[in-house]
Amino acid sequence: MEAEPEELQLVAVATKRGEVRGIARRSQVEVLTSCATSYLDWTDTLAPGTFREEGVVVHRLASVGARDVPRFSEVSLRVLTGRHAAPSHVQHAWLAEQGPRLSGLQRWLREHGGDFDAAVVLPYLYLPAFCAITTLAGRLPLVFHPCAHDEPPLRLPVYERIFRLPDVLGFFTEEEAAVVRRRFAVDRPWAVTGIGVDVDLTEPAPFAVGGLGDRPYLACVGRIDPGKGTPELVEWFGRYKEAHPGPLALVLVGDRANAVEAHPDVFLTGVVAESARQALVAGSIALVQPSRYESFSLVLMEAWAASKAAVVNAASPVLAGHARRSGGALPYRDEVEFGVVLDMLTAQPALRARLGEAGRKYVLDHFQWDDVLERHESLLGQAVVCFRSPHAQR
Repeated sequence: MEAEPEELQLVAVATKRGEVRGIARRSQVEVLTSCATSYLDWTDTLAPGTFREEGVVVHRLASVGARDVPRFSEVSLRVLTGRHAAPSHVQHAWLAEQGPRLSGLQRWLREHGGDFDAAVVLPYLYLPAFCAITTLAGRLPLVFHPCAHDEPPLRLPVYERIFRLPDVLGFFTEEEAAVVRRRFAVDRPWAVTGIGVDVDLTEPAPFAVGGLGDRPYLACVGRIDPGKGTPELVEWFGRYKEAHPGPLALVLVGDRANAVEAHPDVFLTGVVAESARQALVAGSIALVQPSRYESFSLVLMEAWAASKAAVVNAASPVLAGHARRSGGALPYRDEVEFGVVLDMLTAQPALRARLGEAGRKYVLDHFQWDDVLERHESLLGQAVVCFRSPHAQR
């Protein structure tokens, strides 16, 4: 008799670990990942070995070596900006530099892959996903969550193989599904599962930001990086404040991958604990999500779960789609619209409340964990069926 999806023992090969935590609520999951906490150079900061964290077995593999950042930048320039596709060996060299290169990863997968009923792999961009899919395909049912968005790496031919090999693909949004299916002409079964969001939040204790006082502020949560839109956000916010003097501030919460221009109305907290992050969002007048490249945006969902209004970059199809479907965010396309949105939010508390309520309803209707896990388990069931089918094509 075939195993039911909720009885499956899963191995999740993940560079992003947050997206797989919830699966363990109804399945037995072991996570295979790196010892790094920073994607910038993949330096090992955590101990290698096997650990139990929040009830989940986590296998951490040490890195073969930290990323050579200058070399990676040089190879990236050749691979990602050329008029023609780089030769295959150069693309593979770039993928190796992309990393993280984990010691014994393929050996671990060959030796232990047979201990599990299915594998879940994410995201597409990094080397462990490529190694896991090419090693495990055909050995056990394979679910692939690309976590993709329209960006230069997605157009590289080196990735085409790993989108053909999995039994099924799972996407977090309709927009992610559209970009992947358009790029790879996917003929595998697929589904939009979303990511689960904890909606029953306790009131977080206040978190003070030095020098901020009781000023009203916008909160931006995430890596401070050009790819996440934060330098542009700071620049536009600075010019807005020149034209609109007043108490409004901007608080940036997250890892500082790149420097941003100092401004008296911009406050940086660095990385903070989850409770502090929740408190900073809860105390804001709105969350700002300036990224162009998103496959879901858990930060946005968590803000909506807390009934906060949001401002999102319409250049991201995913964020624009969430805003359109939910009615919980004001999108902006350029600096002028950004200023208009800030005028509206600061002048209309009732509008902020309506946006927050609409956003929370959207999360409650689509992204509660039980609903997401039912969709995920259905996808796992499809993976098992496809794997066992003699007609499955790879």
